[in-house]
Amino acid sequence: MVDKQNIQPGGKRFVLEGVKDLLPMIPGVLPFGLITGANSASLGLSPEMTIGATLLFFAGSAQLAAYQLIQDNALPVVILFTTLMVNIRFVIYSAAFAPLLHTMKIRHKWPLAYLLSDQAYGLCASKFAPDDHGREKLFYYIGAAVAMWASWVACVIMGMLVGEKIPSSWSLEFAIPLAFLAMLVSIIRDRVSLITAVSSAVIASCFVHLPYNMGFISAIIGGVIAGFFFSSFFSLVRLKNQEGRDG
Repeated sequence: MVDKQNIQPGGKRFVLEGVKDLLPMIPGVLPFGLITGANSASLGLSPEMTIGATLLFFAGSAQLAAYQLIQDNALPVVILFTTLMVNIRFVIYSAAFAPLLHTMKIRHKWPLAYLLSDQAYGLCASKFAPDDHGREKLFYYIGAAVAMWASWVACVIMGMLVGEKIPSSWSLEFAIPLAFLAMLVSIIRDRVSLITAVSSAVIASCFVHLPYNMGFISAIIGGVIAGFFFSSFFSLVRLKNQEGRDG
């Protein structure tokens, strides 16, 4: 693990920079947390269960999806499958951070893996190159991830306490897709990521009326397939063009 001499002064600067860059995202997290906390109260969950679930999962979209399916009396296997599919993006996130963390001990990797979130990943992806595995990126990630974790837990607790008192006319749920959309735009850097995003959006729109969030799951699977196909296609095109120039 990095010692204190390595953290000072440059490491601390990047930690604080990660915290600072995360702060503007809190307004997008707030309605998400309020809705999650309010939904847990409407389901009859005790404050201890709500806080426990929030700390255990630290995955707001999966937690909210599970609450919605519980309200719809969905089968347990559907709830489990949906939450796994909602969180499958973290496999991709983890792969991106693997080179950064592979030299660390397991007891240090696990807390950092637990703190992984869309916001922390999005900030790192927008600030650092994919092949940048320096310690500055690690410190920046720690600052953003810890700030995100603290903000999320605080917002859920706030929603648990006052969420049901917020009038429905405020339409807080509309802020959730806007927050994800802002992160999505920031990480679209090439044709493959653009095609993947558009493909997922089209599939989600076409199958939005499927039961049990199957439209969302279809969009995830379709986006992954589209990304893999076009990534391979463009790589093949580049290879053929290179061979043509060499020939």
